[in-house]
Amino acid sequence: MASNLVRFGIPGIALVLAAAFVWAVDYTAFKSGLAAARRRRQTLVAVLAVAGYLGVIAALALTGLLGRFDVLPPPLLLWILSIFGVALGVGLSTLGRRLADELSFAALVGFQAFRLPLELVMHRAATDKVMPSVMSFGGYNFDIASGATALLLGLALSRGHVPRALVVAWNALGALLLAVIVTIAFLATPLVRAFGDTQINTWVTQFPYAWMAMMVASALLGHVLVARKLRRTSSTVNPSHAPASSLA
Repeated sequence: MASNLVRFGIPGIALVLAAAFVWAVDYTAFKSGLAAARRRRQTLVAVLAVAGYLGVIAALALTGLLGRFDVLPPPLLLWILSIFGVALGVGLSTLGRRLADELSFAALVGFQAFRLPLELVMHRAATDKVMPSVMSFGGYNFDIASGATALLLGLALSRGHVPRALVVAWNALGALLLAVIVTIAFLATPLVRAFGDTQINTWVTQFPYAWMAMMVASALLGHVLVARKLRRTSSTVNPSHAPASSLA
């Protein structure tokens, strides 16, 4: 049986991330100088989009459709594809460019610190036998390192200059660790059963754990935005005369 930390921790983190996205849309609209009416419209669209995405996932989980593995294509596979579609769609869009341009490196990197408490909640879920242990840091999931280093690097970025190469390396490592846990989660589903019948991942088909989609999409979106901002970082000396290979 899931503890309160798991039952309320997963949806709690998902809702915080949803609120953070809406705030980022509104804040960057203001910072980029959009007219007030257009800013309000974009913020409202963001609210409706996030609410709609979470609502659809909740409905699929609560009706049991997300856990159907006897239909083709399996709804869980579509759930996984939706995560990548949402994250890449936003990250590579005009909105994604604005988020990358207007948010600081400290904000974009520090945001990923949410993966630290998330991994602690997931570890408890494995202890409660709600989630397969292979998906926790007691198994093959080392994504907790992404959250811990994001906290430290985000603080460093907020205090001064950090070598650009360090941010590039952190972003690549975080993306790799995210890919690893997504792969493990898929391999543990009834579609593959790579870790045996005692390590079956069906918990993400249940509500509220299906909202893990928000966490994965947020982490992937964060890496895309950091990559876009890095691409726009000049290799020449900036106006403040700080080395261009350093990031404020």
